[in-house]
Amino acid sequence: MKTLLNLMFVMGLIMANSLMATDIDALLKKMTLEEKVGQMTQVTLQVVSDQPLTTTQPYILNPEKLEEAITKYHVGSLLNVYDLAFTPEEWQDLIIKIQDIATKQTRLGIPVIYGVDAIHGANYTKGATLFPQSIAMAATFNTELSRKEGEITALEIRACGTPWNFNPVLGMGRNPLWSRLWETYGEDVHLASEMGKAYIKGQEGDQNDISDPTKVATCMKHYLGYSFPLSGKDRTPAWIPERMLREIFVPPFAAAVEAGTHTVMINSSEINGIPSHADPFVLKTLLRDELGFEGVAVSDWRDILNLHDRDHIAASARDAVRISVMAGVDMSMVPYDYSFYNDLLALVKEGAVPESRIDEAVRRILKLKADLGMFENPYPNKSLMEKFATSESVETSLLAAQQAITLLKNEGAVLPVPKDKKVLVTGPTANMLSVMNGGWTYTWQGDQEKVYPQEKMTVLEAIQAKVGQEKVTYVPGTAFDKEVDINAAVEAMKTSELAVVCLGEMPYCETPGNINDLNLPLVQYQLVEKLAALDKPIILVMLEGRPRLITRIAGAADGILMAYLPGLEGGRAIADVLFGDVNPSGKLPVTYPRYVNDLKCYDHKYSESAGPNSYDPLFPFGFGLSYTTFEYTDLKLGKYKVKKGEEIEIEVSVKNTGKMAGRESVLLYLSDLVRSITPPVKQLKRFRSVTLAPGEAQKVSFSLKTDDLSFIGTENSRIVEAGEFKVAVADLEQNFELVE
Repeated sequence: MKTLLNLMFVMGLIMANSLMATDIDALLKKMTLEEKVGQMTQVTLQVVSDQPLTTTQPYILNPEKLEEAITKYHVGSLLNVYDLAFTPEEWQDLIIKIQDIATKQTRLGIPVIYGVDAIHGANYTKGATLFPQSIAMAATFNTELSRKEGEITALEIRACGTPWNFNPVLGMGRNPLWSRLWETYGEDVHLASEMGKAYIKGQEGDQNDISDPTKVATCMKHYLGYSFPLSGKDRTPAWIPERMLREIFVPPFAAAVEAGTHTVMINSSEINGIPSHADPFVLKTLLRDELGFEGVAVSDWRDILNLHDRDHIAASARDAVRISVMAGVDMSMVPYDYSFYNDLLALVKEGAVPESRIDEAVRRILKLKADLGMFENPYPNKSLMEKFATSESVETSLLAAQQAITLLKNEGAVLPVPKDKKVLVTGPTANMLSVMNGGWTYTWQGDQEKVYPQEKMTVLEAIQAKVGQEKVTYVPGTAFDKEVDINAAVEAMKTSELAVVCLGEMPYCETPGNINDLNLPLVQYQLVEKLAALDKPIILVMLEGRPRLITRIAGAADGILMAYLPGLEGGRAIADVLFGDVNPSGKLPVTYPRYVNDLKCYDHKYSESAGPNSYDPLFPFGFGLSYTTFEYTDLKLGKYKVKKGEEIEIEVSVKNTGKMAGRESVLLYLSDLVRSITPPVKQLKRFRSVTLAPGEAQKVSFSLKTDDLSFIGTENSRIVEAGEFKVAVADLEQNFELVE
């Protein structure tokens, strides 16, 4: 009976989709060329505004400009804020005005789809639940938390009337210089794929039914190779051989397609001399033909125009439009004017772009809107406000921040700190909310401290709340790049028992976050060194979006906490970990380098693992200590000679041998010992977390499939070769043989 019901459900979905396709084709036939081209046009909110929202002036929408955008240029989409986060009510009012014009004042009543970058919660909405940034979420090694983040964010932006989220970022964070590293899930292919899939399912649901009023359309980005610029500077060229591209950079996007993501945003830069917005191999052969993606491909900010005025591959702006549309771009984030609309209209009329290509793109856009249920109701569902930023949602964010914090050093068990100790709190990130959130927080750069909710606690305030203000002395010591009062911090240290020194980066996003040196500003090192001269315990708390070098001062520190960008609840989470109310369990999702020019990832080659070429980071990928200890024993395989197509069962025992309950992420690595393409020394293939009481042991099981043993061969296709393999968990290893 259950099988019959499942079959009926699937048949119902097929019939519904078939009817929807028929309706879309019927609507498409009614549309003029101008209406079709308008659907492919996306402009920013600034185009229809008179002034931005700031801390000193209200936002002003221009109704005449909005009406012109929708009725004259037929724009299919709007995006962004201008320039400060709205309240939910302001969002709802804006969306209602947009949809009133679209549905009541146009010939066909096609709704406008609004897109936002809600990358760590509804970060462009005041009062929303904000999560740790993705690099911190990855440090949890907890896909269920990633899914919960997706669910909560989807509901909160949907409540505002914005059903399209430009997230998740699925670029591989393998260049620590890159200013968007913190938007990624780190350097590992499997971790990024699993966290991304979970997030998409949270946003779109198990069946990807985004007509559900609590779900939204996700947008995997930035496809493809954007995250690996050779220079480390944002929006600069990547040089990635096709085999490497397929091995490392494609899999997270393939996983997202499998998870059902509805849209894709294209890489702003270029790979091997070809801008992605102009590359039919990337946008058609790989994305459509091989990965099977059927959704909407949207450009990134102004990137079609960049083909002409930045990249110099198009003779004119109009030629750039032709190249990009024919390469596979469905919608242009223009974003400041209607040049794309005018140029594409002219190109079709002169025969340079066939109308069949326009129909293909518009059909995808209309289907997206239909899938979202926008033709039935494009308006905000205000009843969702009952579930907006609930206490449960905030606690989920707090839990994520707690599980992300990674203990990198604990010399002499300086942590957790007894609550009766006198503590000096110092450093440039100690008393700011913005440094825990980074870019895409209320504003694009996230650097306007005064717009952050003052009821949230900084690290200093959370420590004061935890142990009492009388036990805490605060001296700033330094700003990010200049001295404030280091000598005063040293004097305060003399009457304190230990120091919590909060270092890191000022908020940044995209190109403004470019750096020339992974070292921290000199004054931050000097603060630690002068405090260390007093020979009292020092605990570093690192609030940063990328691993800034601390090699110079790591030896002076007794404890080091990597907090990443933990979000609005980060202050509470850090205090919880510092004083032992939470046992840290995060693990590094990136390699923390020791040297400025040694930026090797953990899955390097054997030629990079010995002698002067050895992998020698300050802290390796997957590293993270606990206040308790875990013992791994009895790594066993179900069989030691495996045929292709058979699964490999793996079991290991984990025991908490310490005195505190703790959570441990068990990481399973695989090594291919001999193959026709030089193998990496190891690759993460599975992970699973367990929480154990003192003395408690648990068996953890994994299963590997033949595909987990595959790699991209000499013909740039995925293959599996027989031979010897090794699995490793912690310091345990077992070998097995794959046979034909």
